[in-house]
Amino acid sequence: MALTPLNDRMITGEQSYATIDQSISSMIIDQKRHNRPWWIMFAIGIMGTGLLGMAITWLVYQGVGVWGNNVPTAWAFDIVNFVWWIGIGHAGTLISAILLLLRQPWRNSINRFAEAMTIFAVMCAGMFPLLHTGRPWVAIYWLFPYPNIMALWPQFRSPLMWDVFAVSTYFTVSLLFWYLGLIPDFATLRDQSKNKVAKVILAIACLGWRGSNQHWHRYEQAYLILAGLSTPLVLSVHSIVSFDFASSIVPGWNVTVFPPYFVAGAVFAGFAMVLTFAIPLRKLYKLEHLITMRHIDWMAKITLATGLIVAYGYTLEMFYAWYSGNPNEWDMTLLRRLNGPYSWAYYSLLICNIVAPQAFWVPKFRQNLWVVMIVCQFVSVGMWLERFVIIPMSLTANYLPSANRMYYPTFWDFAMFAGTIGFFLTLMSLFIRFMPVINIFEVKDLLYKMLGHHDAQIAETPVEMPEPALGRSL
Repeated sequence: MALTPLNDRMITGEQSYATIDQSISSMIIDQKRHNRPWWIMFAIGIMGTGLLGMAITWLVYQGVGVWGNNVPTAWAFDIVNFVWWIGIGHAGTLISAILLLLRQPWRNSINRFAEAMTIFAVMCAGMFPLLHTGRPWVAIYWLFPYPNIMALWPQFRSPLMWDVFAVSTYFTVSLLFWYLGLIPDFATLRDQSKNKVAKVILAIACLGWRGSNQHWHRYEQAYLILAGLSTPLVLSVHSIVSFDFASSIVPGWNVTVFPPYFVAGAVFAGFAMVLTFAIPLRKLYKLEHLITMRHIDWMAKITLATGLIVAYGYTLEMFYAWYSGNPNEWDMTLLRRLNGPYSWAYYSLLICNIVAPQAFWVPKFRQNLWVVMIVCQFVSVGMWLERFVIIPMSLTANYLPSANRMYYPTFWDFAMFAGTIGFFLTLMSLFIRFMPVINIFEVKDLLYKMLGHHDAQIAETPVEMPEPALGRSL
């Protein structure tokens, strides 16, 4: 019996539980679905990871002098990249936790790989402050509050210490939240897999999941608790990162709007990166019926909204520099950002972060995948330039003119950054290959709610494939 096509664009086409299983799980079970583009991305990622290993080895051997850091620009590419990677991870937690608590069903098709991006981005971000210490095995343990014979404890009033606890908590909660959501899907894959080794691995990974009412009850309780813990982390982590700058007296940094401005910028960059991966993914693996144009349209709208908040933050920075009457603040804005040697970076970020996203006001552009992809690349570049303008550019000029000094990145600065991009691509490639990129049971649950009384028809629809496990018992 044929199904009536779905009118709601969150899932399109004639779908059943079996077709959803086939669409998602075959990406793992059927190796032929990973064609040339996947291998190209994986190869680029492996090469980038090798470059990262070489850059870290040379850095540890020679010290941070191989970077372009100097006095007064002690924070440079390393902290720029740290803040950029942390920001990219914010969209995953927003999609997973906040939209879950708000009962937004359109998150179901995109939350899984958005959560994976969060974890991988935080892993990339964590490398930079660790290596910035110069000799991690000598310095890193001073960041943790443990009793020692010198009675020297960390300075808990420092925002740098807050970073350690905020980022580590963010990573831990995000990892637990991600893994908990994978458990029912691992059970579905366990029941479908014909490979004995894979069956054993998936059986261990799903923790003996049987889909009983008790299992679902405990699962939903834990999932909501972790969502509740994750929600304040979205606001707190990048707010605390912004305190690294806002609590200082460096011209261009001591701006009270930094916490909300940084959070909005993080969500802005994060959604751009989610779209960057979602659009090719849905095309290569024929997932257009699950990641629909409705999802693309809503993510583009959120990108536009957060971009407008970021533009408002840029306006406030200019206003504060003028209204404060502080000549150092005004010199930083007028002489360094608008007319200085780095003015190209400032004007470029204005084009990337303010001008380019305005295309999303037009519905036709939000529905044009090429336009969306191009705008997202502008946003990713622009948000990196924003961090460059805020951090090293502000440090090149201070209250003592005789200490002013230009900053120039070295080859190893670029190598380290390119290496983390390669590492990120490698992890994303492996995730696409070995884990379900879309939440199977949540999409089935969405299908059930959309069709309601047609549930029996869904379950009994004949399909030309072995009968798969239905995952969640509805």
